[in-house]
Amino acid sequence: METKDMIELFVMVLLAVGALWFAFALIGLVFKVTFALVGGLFGLLAGMVGLLIGGVVLLMVAPFVLLALLPLCLPALLVVGLVWAIVHAARRKPAAAPQPSH
Repeated sequence: METKDMIELFVMVLLAVGALWFAFALIGLVFKVTFALVGGLFGLLAGMVGLLIGGVVLLMVAPFVLLALLPLCLPALLVVGLVWAIVHAARRKPAAAPQPSH
C-alpha cells in the first residue's frame, strides 16, 4: 500500500510541477510576443525616422557632391553633348503639312 501512495504522490508532484512549468511558459510566451510587437513597432518607427533624416541630409549634400564630381564628369558630358549636337543637326526637319484651302 505504501508504494502505491508514493507513486500517487510522485504523479501529483509531477502534475503540479508540470502545471507550474506550463503556466510560466505561457507567461514567457506573452512577454515574448508583447516585447516582439513593441520592439518591432519602435524599430519600424526608428527606421522611418532614419530614412527621413537620411533623405534630408542627401538633399542637402547632393549638390555639393555633384559640384565636386563635375571635373571628373566634364569630358564625358562634353562627348555626350557633341554626339547630341551632331544627331540633332543631322536630323531632317519634317515637312510642313499642307494647309487645306477653303
